[in-house]
Amino acid sequence: MVGVFEVFELPFVQRGVWEVLLLAVGAGLIGTWVVLRGLAFYAHAVGTATFPGLVLADGLGFAATLGAAGTGLLVALGVGALGRQAARSGRDAERHDATTALVLCGALAIGVLLASDVFGSAASVETLLFGSLLVIDDGDLVLAGVTSAVVLLATVLLEPRWLATGFDPASARALGVRSALPDVLLLALVGLVALSVLSAVGALLATALIVVPAATTRLLVRRVRAWQVATVLLVAVEGVAGLWLSVETNAPPGATIAVLSGGAFVLAALLRAGLRRGVVRARPLPEVARA
Repeated sequence: MVGVFEVFELPFVQRGVWEVLLLAVGAGLIGTWVVLRGLAFYAHAVGTATFPGLVLADGLGFAATLGAAGTGLLVALGVGALGRQAARSGRDAERHDATTALVLCGALAIGVLLASDVFGSAASVETLLFGSLLVIDDGDLVLAGVTSAVVLLATVLLEPRWLATGFDPASARALGVRSALPDVLLLALVGLVALSVLSAVGALLATALIVVPAATTRLLVRRVRAWQVATVLLVAVEGVAGLWLSVETNAPPGATIAVLSGGAFVLAALLRAGLRRGVVRARPLPEVARA
């Protein structure tokens, strides 16, 4: 048994574990709001859209966080502005998704062009897209901790407004929740969390920590507070397990975590389906059916 866990004695693995635990709070909390508000596609897009900024940072020699933050902020502001225009036109969901898809495709195309033709850094593309928990530094840990603290504070302060708008936007407006600022802040926080998980899972697999765990626990938990706690715990467990498995199998940590996250979702879906079938079979048949 000692041999199984001895990888956690390695300093770089310990840093990866701390990164996962710090990220779990921010990614787990914001993930529940992403799923509740139907922002899963946006969360994936804003994470992927940081790719051109990462390539620029790698090619020009400045901090990757600054490059990713710049492009991520532009995407968040652009999608938010276009989303508000779509809402005023009465075609919110359709136009919002279309805008997000355009941003996603454009960002990937620009990033690949910059990596291959401008800076010739195609060899770094895999690291930029998929990240690595094995090369975490102090800056990554600080960013993860600050991000989780900001998300936790915002959840405490803005949860009633986010809940009202998420469950029934029309009723929320009737009750006086008219300001667009909370929604803009939510979009910005999604971008901040996507930025903070880049070092762990990269630009392409950000949803493995932000969206999929929240969607998994949503299948089994009904109450919002329990859902949030369960999601935070699941992110932590999947992250640490994925890190351990990647070291043991010499596989990329980001991809390993993504596979575990997807597998957990499938298991939760099967469990929910089985529970539903069991409930249906356990119900007594109506008198007509019995006769």
